[in-house]
Amino acid sequence: MAENSEKWKKTILAYRTYIRLEKNLAKNSIEAYIRDLTDFAHFILRMYDVPPTKVEQYMIERYMGFLFERQRTKSSQARELSSIKGFYTYLLLTDRIETLPTEFVSAPKAGRHLPDTLSVEEIERIINSISPQTAKGRRDRAMLELLYSCGLRVSELIALRMSDLFFGEGYIRVIGKGNKQRLVPIGSTARERIMLYIDDRREAVKAKTKCGDTLFLNNRGSALTRVMVFLVIRQAVANAGIDKRVSPHTFRHSFASHLLAGGAGIRQVQEMLGHESIVTTEIYTHLDKSHLRDTVEKLTL
Repeated sequence: MAENSEKWKKTILAYRTYIRLEKNLAKNSIEAYIRDLTDFAHFILRMYDVPPTKVEQYMIERYMGFLFERQRTKSSQARELSSIKGFYTYLLLTDRIETLPTEFVSAPKAGRHLPDTLSVEEIERIINSISPQTAKGRRDRAMLELLYSCGLRVSELIALRMSDLFFGEGYIRVIGKGNKQRLVPIGSTARERIMLYIDDRREAVKAKTKCGDTLFLNNRGSALTRVMVFLVIRQAVANAGIDKRVSPHTFRHSFASHLLAGGAGIRQVQEMLGHESIVTTEIYTHLDKSHLRDTVEKLTL
């Protein structure tokens, strides 16, 4: 088993290098793929003790059954199978195997999960629950306003730089998945809140030496982490007295839903969100029923 275990480690390490260099994936995506493959490798070694190149279709099907028995969600099962398929496609491309053992393995069909949305009023309550009297409060208000009014992912928010702000033109530059850039319009409220924060940032930077160009900084002058943004949101939601599970993505989801409800086209929303496929954007098209009813009422033959 030790010999095959070493083969798995070496092959997964090579695959990690491949997806980092060739696929240009974000660090979090790479870690998720490797974590899935490591779990799969442990199962295969424990059950069959074979190297990655000797895995057969029935072994993968048994692993999927194992995930089902462990009560993994359908979306989780589908994601893990996707990781395994990507791994074996790599082995085929690099001539380590001659056929794909994953070719006829199907993932369970996952129903679309629609995250909670916030109304405009709820978003205002959350942001206004943060005191504007402190530097931290002004920073947090600017962050949440950007998450909503620009529909940013949390990874995009914490990666924003001072040089990404083009207030004169009314845009910010966002670096999305796959290092793809897009220009997103920014409204006057977000601009004003960022400018208030930048005044504080300018004073803080004078006392720091390693702030760089990153826009949102912690009190040590370093870039914020995803966890810190989650904590800011959790506290603000509690202070606002809103009984919903709210994450950074909730702001993004609400932004897209409000755009569509306001009459924006799905292609426009796709561009704003930085979705590669419009299929991804379609999850946001569950408009409020009253809006649909009003729209139908306006139709005439």
